[in-house]
Amino acid sequence: MNTPTEAPPDGRREGASIRLAGLAKSYGTVAALCGVDLEVGAGELVTIVGPSGSGKSTILRLIAGLERPDAGQVVVDGQDVVDVPPHRRSVAMVFQDYALYPHLTVRDNLRFGLRVRRVARAEADRRAEAAARRLDIAELLDRHPDEMSGGQRQRVALARALVRDPSVYLLDEPLASLDTQLRITTRSDLLAIHRQLGTTTLHVTHDQAEAMTMGDRVVIVEGGRVRQVGPPQEVYDAPADTFVARFLGSPAMNLTPGGGVLGHPEDSVAGVRPEDLTIDDDGPIEATVEAVEALGSEAVLLTRCGDGTALAVRTGPRPDVRPGDPIRLRASPDRIHRFDARTGLRR
Repeated sequence: MNTPTEAPPDGRREGASIRLAGLAKSYGTVAALCGVDLEVGAGELVTIVGPSGSGKSTILRLIAGLERPDAGQVVVDGQDVVDVPPHRRSVAMVFQDYALYPHLTVRDNLRFGLRVRRVARAEADRRAEAAARRLDIAELLDRHPDEMSGGQRQRVALARALVRDPSVYLLDEPLASLDTQLRITTRSDLLAIHRQLGTTTLHVTHDQAEAMTMGDRVVIVEGGRVRQVGPPQEVYDAPADTFVARFLGSPAMNLTPGGGVLGHPEDSVAGVRPEDLTIDDDGPIEATVEAVEALGSEAVLLTRCGDGTALAVRTGPRPDVRPGDPIRLRASPDRIHRFDARTGLRR
């Protein structure tokens, strides 16, 4: 997908700052959000990641005005917009399921929202064609959604948000339905478009790689609460608690009880990432290889220590070990993490 260097539409709004304060939302007895606080700077691209049902999409829907919070504020550029109807918020949302009108051509799908907002036809045409060129779908303008692939329909959905020229983009897992290669390509294109337009963007995803590679900052959500916010590498290197430690990374961080093979106090949980364990004939940790997962550019060893502790070890692509082999491991001392055994919080 090409991203031309043409200027954005005349009169483009600048990105808006967003502040969520004490945001709460329940559905019957199920609490979707439990007092979420979050600040997003104007022009920032923030990714929100978490397990299914953690409240990620609910955050976007409350910002867009598709639902009303039970408590809290949604402040956009200094104004609480909780009582502002969706069509009056300068927000465009892209959904995972495309939400295109099947009876309309791509051109009419792109123009539809503009016509509802009484944008002049000539201006709507100009915006639609500019967005189509930017997302490399200009040749599809006269097709209907059922005449396109899933990747093409997703680009149309993104273009429909682009023509709105909003101050905030809300992307709700827009790449989830694409195949792996197209997802990687589209991810790069989205980043290029963000750099060009500078519009504030919140991108919800369940894909860790997507969250880590796209966001200026990443927000980890679980159980309707924000667990940690920070630059991707910082969050990975210094997880705030055992949930974040386990959630980010594949394989997940190895967590062992205090007094175990990593030698920390009884009231703590020690953690080490698989890449921070190395095979060392003089290493202090004795283990047995249970499985070797060959991944092409690297391999993951699944090992078991004498006390029953399981440790995953990331190695080079062709480790000279087989299942059943005894090995010795060493953990990088400065890469061992420690968490409180009771609260799970980082020490």
